[in-house]
Amino acid sequence: MTKKFGLSRQLLTCVLFCTLAVTITLIFKRPPYISTLLAGPSLFLQAILGFVLGALYWAASAIGFKYMVKHKATQSTVESYARLDLRGWNPLWIALAAGIGEELLFRGALQPLIGVWATSALFVLAHTRAYRFNILNARVLFQALGIFSVSVVLGFLALYVGLLTAVIVHVSMDIVGLCIVRRVTIPLVSSGGKAMSA
Repeated sequence: MTKKFGLSRQLLTCVLFCTLAVTITLIFKRPPYISTLLAGPSLFLQAILGFVLGALYWAASAIGFKYMVKHKATQSTVESYARLDLRGWNPLWIALAAGIGEELLFRGALQPLIGVWATSALFVLAHTRAYRFNILNARVLFQALGIFSVSVVLGFLALYVGLLTAVIVHVSMDIVGLCIVRRVTIPLVSSGGKAMSA
């Protein structure tokens, strides 16, 4: 059995991304810093919209996974994220760390400087190790396009609604994905790695 990546690694990445976000913000933006990050409608409205969109994503993922379970990109994504320690509440903590850290860095700090499209390209590059983009093939292109598309959507949510909405949607997406991975990897481990079932 391969060694699982623990929660501490994910939390350390979150701290690193938040530190980079603060550094970029202090160097390239003018005060007031917090009001820039919290721009948009009220935080309450941003939160409600984030939870509604997160719930819609949850429903779409549950349905979509049943149809995509045999796709190579889906299987590769499951294998990539199965390397994480997904016991107990870890999917929640990992999702919070990724959603907060990545959104503060990519949407909060970088996007105002370089735009949605360039930020999304960097977002894909930041995920190359997690998704094992070590060769160029159809699976990698499919996954990279998916990550890029998600990043663009998060970018436009942050731009036109607010950063909090993007954070909540990102966290929701990650919780959904990690819970699906946890659900399908338990049968995989007990069956000796045979085909996934939803």
